[in-house]
Parts: sequence; structure tokens; C-alpha cells
Amino acid sequence: MDKKFIPSQVEEKIYQSWEKSGLMKASNRSKKKPFCIILPPPNANADLHLGHAMYVYEDIMIRYHKFIGDEVLWLPGADHAGFETQYVFEKHLAKQDKSRFDYDRETLYRKIWDFVNANRPRMENQLRRLGFFLDWTRNKFTLDQDIVGIVYKTFKALYEEGLIYRAERLVNYCTKDGTSFSDLEVKYIERKDPLYYLNYGPFVLATVRPETKFGDTAVAVHPKDKRYKKWIGKEILVDGLIGKFKMKVVADEAVDPNFGTGVVKVTPAHDFNDFEIAKRHGLPSKQVIGFDGKLNELTGLYQGLKINEARRQVVEALKKRGLLLKVDEDYSHRIGVCYRCGTTIEPLPLAQWWVKIRSLADNSIKLIDKDKIRFYPRRFKKIAIQWLKNFHDWNISRQVVWGIRIPAWLCKNCREWMITDGTEPKECPKCESKNLQQDRDTFDTWFSSAQWPFATLQTTHKGDFDFFYPTSVMETGYEILPWWVARMIMIGYLMTKDVPFRTVFLHGMVRDKQGQKMSKSKGNVIDPLDMVNKYGADALRASLVFGVKEGNDQSLAEEKILGMRNFANKVWNIGRFIWMNRNVILSEAKDPSRMREKFSNKLRDSSPAKRVQNDYKKILKQVHNEHSKEKKKYLKLMDAYKFSQALGLVYEFLWHRFADYYIEELKEELRNGNIEVLDNLQNVYFENLKMLHPFMPFVTEAVWKVFNKDDSSILNESL
Repeated sequence: MDKKFIPSQVEEKIYQSWEKSGLMKASNRSKKKPFCIILPPPNANADLHLGHAMYVYEDIMIRYHKFIGDEVLWLPGADHAGFETQYVFEKHLAKQDKSRFDYDRETLYRKIWDFVNANRPRMENQLRRLGFFLDWTRNKFTLDQDIVGIVYKTFKALYEEGLIYRAERLVNYCTKDGTSFSDLEVKYIERKDPLYYLNYGPFVLATVRPETKFGDTAVAVHPKDKRYKKWIGKEILVDGLIGKFKMKVVADEAVDPNFGTGVVKVTPAHDFNDFEIAKRHGLPSKQVIGFDGKLNELTGLYQGLKINEARRQVVEALKKRGLLLKVDEDYSHRIGVCYRCGTTIEPLPLAQWWVKIRSLADNSIKLIDKDKIRFYPRRFKKIAIQWLKNFHDWNISRQVVWGIRIPAWLCKNCREWMITDGTEPKECPKCESKNLQQDRDTFDTWFSSAQWPFATLQTTHKGDFDFFYPTSVMETGYEILPWWVARMIMIGYLMTKDVPFRTVFLHGMVRDKQGQKMSKSKGNVIDPLDMVNKYGADALRASLVFGVKEGNDQSLAEEKILGMRNFANKVWNIGRFIWMNRNVILSEAKDPSRMREKFSNKLRDSSPAKRVQNDYKKILKQVHNEHSKEKKKYLKLMDAYKFSQALGLVYEFLWHRFADYYIEELKEELRNGNIEVLDNLQNVYFENLKMLHPFMPFVTEAVWKVFNKDDSSILNESL
């Protein structure tokens, strides 16, 4: 064995040996118990970040279950990541002084397709660099035609069951990126803005958005607010800057009588609460802000102004007319912003496709309540149920080109919508018109990825779905529990009449050593491939698990990765020590005279033979007893998803008990050629290599290949 373990010299070779040997390939005709994990698909276009390195938990489970005799499948895939990828591509275009508006739909789609496919192999090779035991023969992409076909089928089934509807409602719209988002995708921040107190006929009311006054269709008060009871149901005359207009006074319990003066303006087209008030009271809606983020033709001389500039000019005009009474400059409130670009989200009326959530969510709650799906750590069970109880109907339309286009056609003659399985209809079934137009929107990426567990297994090898579904574990970060996990449960159960997975295991976020979220703008990002190049994949993998309570966030410093690199070296050095002594003992065993001489010298220089034998026998018994307890505890921890404790157990035994104590105690016996001691130490060491392998596969495999045939693998063994 070499003096040092140098990961860069062995990792690629070892991974290729796993791939070529067929060890990663699963069989759906096996008599073994199936154990299946579907890889949460990373963005096909992007490099892996440290969050993706957390796939190590899945790799740990896959390798462990292979050791205990299950038929394992870890199915890889990539996500087209609709909005995310188009956002990145637009930045790519900007560097060339171009934008998405320079291309027609088909050309832009093709350009993004080429861009993604040029980058996708890099992401997949990064998964290999981290040692992930994926069955690459079943690799899938969310835009594979067979996957798209299933997404179409699901959409049509939901529509036919009355769970899909089209409606014009307020959506969360980013005027910069040009698309709507679901409620879950909006990022909320606390911000201080001026609160303007305006004269509204007989009232004074407070608002942070004076520029939307052109879209006001009522004012509202609380029904129990005695100050304004005489006004309820009456009309008032308001100066609207571009002319005076009448509006009704309505009473609604949504009004907070303690906010401002207790009177609020109602702008149904630009505020979610106002939209609901308008529905309850039959109020008209008037859109005064366009999807370009500018005021429209209904705002008179303010037409064409962006929102902030319009606000400034409206406030100036109100001052001049004496309609602005006072300003609270430090009003703190919560606003929604685009999670990607930070632009303030604009509530805008838009016709979209919506999923009726309530029955789907209620069915999912029942499944979780009955432990048909188990959560680890257990606290996430309650959190999942809370999310499901509070879900709103899901907007699944996105105004982006990159993605799966919605298979819905509008008859331009009678305005009837047709939903298909992706096939373009020849004519309208209602009026027989051939003047049809497909919806230009694409599906929300979360809609297609909500189908990922069953869509993948239904489109890989024949028999995969029957053998491996429901999958065994869905492992992902807790932060996407509502976005993805809950939706997979809802859609998966509806389409397959079974749960998509038996277990959900959620890990925490990786933060920097100060506990701050990693971001490029802060300059505190740790690149996982940089760490692999510097310390080896094993070191990074183990550092993400060691000493981390499952489901909790962790602060990761490079020093911890270095510490795990030192442990990998220790594992190698223990093996090298045993290997060297093995070679010496076996070579001496070929010369009986040397063995007799060595043993007689030992008797002459030390205690009687019987006492010497009793001493090492006692220590061998001790190491076997301790290892037996270690292994028993290890198996319990692994089955209970307590992976950090399992790694810590092996770490403690190998370094501080096996190396620091047992080898030191038995070193003299090895020097004197005691084959029994050698065999016993080697056996205990090998057992620990197998227990360590799921966490640190490269160093354990490298050592295994030294002691065995080079074409052998530790994964052919069992625990």
C-alpha cells in the first residue's frame, strides 16, 4: 500500500469500476426486497452546489440497503427547472446584448434546449465525482417525451375530475421576469415604506399605494366600527386626480379598525384582500397597472410611468391639491418579492389554470395521520399537516417559454377550451370551428415534478413501476416540504391510488461557519467540487453528516472537512499497518525455522508462554465483544435514520478504540508473527470498513481492493 491515501488517484477509477461492473444497476425481477429512492432532480443547466452534496444521505441509505441484501435502485434524473433556467439563460443573453424579446417562441425554446444540453453532462459528472451510487441506465429528464406524456395525462385526468379550472383571479406577478408564481414561491420581507393619509371625500384613510387610487372601486370599514356606521351602503364623491368619481362604502370584517383611521380603499385588481372584499360585495374591478409594471391608459397623464415614479408624481399632485394630510415615513409592513430577482410582486388579474387543492390536501392529511407515510425526524409530520391544512388553490400556469406547454386549446369562435393528452384537436367539438389556438403558458415546474416518482418508474424499464413503486424513501431538504413533498403526495395518490413513498427523510440547510445562509453576494459559498479536489469526496461527504442532528441546519467550515480528511487517512493507515504486518507474517510463515526462533526468543525474554497466550486471548475477546456491541448499535441507528450517530460510532471505535488501544495492545504479538491476532484484527477492521462504506465509499473500497482482488468490491459483501 502507498504511504498516503491520495483521493485524486483512485476516486475516478473506483467509480468507473462500480459503473462498469453493473453493481449500480437494479433488477426488477429480483427475489430480494426492493429499496428505491428517486433522486430529487437537480437543475439540468446548473452546477451542483453544497445543497446537492446533501444527496449523501440518499447514497448512505442505498449503500446500506445493498449491504443488508435488498434490491436497491437509486434513479437519477434532471429537472428542466422552467423559470429558473430561463432566468439564467436571459442573463446569458444579456452578456451578448440580447434579450428573450429578440426571438420568437420556437427559436428561444431551441436556444435554451441547446444551452441546457451543453451543460447537463457537467452536472451529471459532478454527481459521479461525489461518488453517488446511481443507476445511470435509468437516467431521466423532465422534458423526456414519455415524461411529458404522463404530465399531459395527469392534467387531463385532473380536469375531467373537476380538479382543474380556468379562472381570472389575482396572481403573484413579477413584472421584471414576466411570469406569475404560486403563493408558496413568493418571498416575504419586512420593509419600511411611507404610509400616506389621504382625503377621500368625507373620510381620511391611510395607504402605502396612492398610485393605485385610479383602480379604487369602493371604500370599506369594519361593520362594528361605530365611527362610520352611518356611511355604510352610501356613495361618496372622491377626487381621483383625473376627475371626480363616486364609490360605495361597504362594511367588511376583513377591515382592521385599528389600521390608520379604520377606513381603507378597495382596489380589487391590485390587492388580494381587496379582491376578496370585491367578490363578497359584488364590486367592479379596474386594472390600472399593466403586466409591464407601468400604469395604463386608465390613469390619464400618469400612463406609461413605472410604479415608483407614478407613486412619486401622484403624491406630489395630492400635496398640491391639499389631499395629502400627513405621512408616516417609517411604516413597517410585510411585502412579497420575487424569490429570484427581488422585484416587488404585483398582484394582477390574469386568467390561469388552477388546481383545486382542498380534497387533494385532505386525502394527504389522512395518509400522513395514519402513518402510511412516515416522517423523519418525526417533528416534520406535524409541519406537513399544517401546510396541507393551509394550502390555497394552486396556480399552475407560467408565462415562460422553457417548459411543458399546457395542452389546452381555445376556440377563437365560441371561446370553448379543449383539454387533450397533448394531441392538437382538429376542430372545436362545440361549434366545429377550426380556428383554434393553444395556450401559450407552460406548466409550473412543481406541477410536473410533483409526478416525478411515478412518472419516472412508469417510463424506465418495463416492470419497474410494479416492482419499485411505492418508492421507499423521499429524501430532501425541509425547506421544500410544501413546494414539492406535499404536492407529490397529493398528485401521486390521486394518480396511482397509492402513496408515492413510504418514508420522508428531511435534512437541514448547510450554512457558513457563522451560521449565515450561503450566497454568492455574501462571498461565503463553499463549492463542493473545490472541496472534493482539495480533500477528496469522502471528506466532504462525511463532514456533512458527522455531528449533525438529523433535520437540523448545520454550520460548515473548511476545518471540519479537513478533519474528515484526516479520518480518511487514519482509516487508510490502519489498513496499511495491517497489510504490512500481514506481508511480514505470511513471508515468515514460509520459513518455519525463523518462526521457531522468534517464538523461543519471546519465551526467553518475557513471561511463560501460557500467560502470554492468555493475555492476547483476553484482548482478542475484548475487541470482539466491543465490536459486536458496536455493530448491533450501528444497525439499530441506521434503521432508525440516525445516520450521524452511526458514523460517530464507527469513527469513535476505529480511531480511539481499535487504533489507539487494541492495535497498540497487540502490536507486539503482530511483531512476533501471531497469525491469530492478525486474522482477528483484520476481520474486525473489515467489518468496520463495511459499516463505514456508506459514508466514505472511496477510501473503504480502495483499502478493500488492496486486500482482495483488484476487480472485487466491498459492495459484494454483506453486513
